[in-house]
Amino acid sequence: MNYEEAREYLDQVSKGGSVLGLDNMRELLKRLENPQDSLKFVHISGTNGKGSVLAYVSTVFKEAGYRTGRYISPTLFSYREKIQVNERFIGREDLARLTAKVKKAAEEMKNSGKGSPTIFEIETALAFLYFVEQKCDIVILETGLGGALDATNVITTSVMEVITSISMDHMEFLGDTLGKIALQKAGIIKPHTAVVSAMQETEAAEVILDVCRKKECICNMVDPKQIEHISYGCDGQSFSYKNWDNIKISLMGSYQIKNAALALEAIEALRELGYQLNDNAVYQGMKKAVWKGRFTIISKEPFIIMDGAHNQAAAEELVRSLKLYYPGKKFYYIFGMFRDKDYHQVIRLTAPLAEYIITVETSENPRALPAEELKKAVAEVNPSVEAAGSLRMAVNQVMEQIDKDAVIVIFGSLSFLGEAEMAVNRYKMEVGD
Repeated sequence: MNYEEAREYLDQVSKGGSVLGLDNMRELLKRLENPQDSLKFVHISGTNGKGSVLAYVSTVFKEAGYRTGRYISPTLFSYREKIQVNERFIGREDLARLTAKVKKAAEEMKNSGKGSPTIFEIETALAFLYFVEQKCDIVILETGLGGALDATNVITTSVMEVITSISMDHMEFLGDTLGKIALQKAGIIKPHTAVVSAMQETEAAEVILDVCRKKECICNMVDPKQIEHISYGCDGQSFSYKNWDNIKISLMGSYQIKNAALALEAIEALRELGYQLNDNAVYQGMKKAVWKGRFTIISKEPFIIMDGAHNQAAAEELVRSLKLYYPGKKFYYIFGMFRDKDYHQVIRLTAPLAEYIITVETSENPRALPAEELKKAVAEVNPSVEAAGSLRMAVNQVMEQIDKDAVIVIFGSLSFLGEAEMAVNRYKMEVGD
């Protein structure tokens, strides 16, 4: 199997959708001799901030000399971005070879009546195999959906669980209250492990602490009162937290300060577990961490920002960040969403701030909300909206009508942000910028 054949197989499997539950995943991994049992994990769940916290923690590990695996979703620029070791994507040959191995096990499962693995289960198994081959010292593992029934939750060798900010999202799968969602997210917690959590709403915090009591885990929560000396800026930010003075980060967005504080809580707990994460590795790792698609500036003339704000909490943070960094500026949006997201809430929060909005449909995704349908929903809040036939057309339209003081915000589903950046770069090349 070559790379193209592997991608064709994976694309075919992806049409089967996703199913929550661990039985298929356990069966698949058993047929692959349970590679996950040879690895150590930092397991991350939550609604918003998972990827950013993963970036901070994994970069600190890398700076400290550990061979560090990353497993993330969704990706922005390359399919191989899902699986990384020391921030290098899995190679094409390795992906093809391991896909063939997982495909063989999956087909044996199906033929013996043991079920058909989903795309996320196959990708997760593939990642575990690769991390073992690469002799990773630690794997920073992000859940796909929820926690308790997420395919990543087959692991039994996590040294720490990190719970990022929890809010209302994926209610059709996880529950219709914050407490029910928190119970799913806290489902990754294993007995006698270290647990760190963002400061949560009371309902969610009570659930997490109750799970920790039952699993005999000590839980450290971020203390917002100890986040001090905050300096916001488009060219970098800094803050102090507890014993850490003047931590510099390159990730943008007002919310990144809290994400970084959570990462520091995790790092402190990991040091107590014996991991040699020296001060220099922490300062350098926090500063060098990169996580594209989360309030990422991709152009300064004009200012263009990408952000994966696809739920209410993320939309609130996006609006807060825009007001913080660009007071008095005019905002032009390129906006695309999945139909299974609460896009009405995102529109309610973000649309009033915009001078003009262009809606787009995320390409080649069955979950995508058509641009015209999204336009109708936006028009109920802000009538200055039109639908574009493609992302490239949307970029061309907005670039041709803005003035020099405007800020373009491309946001919504993470799935189209990589394509959006390419469209911006293509436009700038064509006009000779």
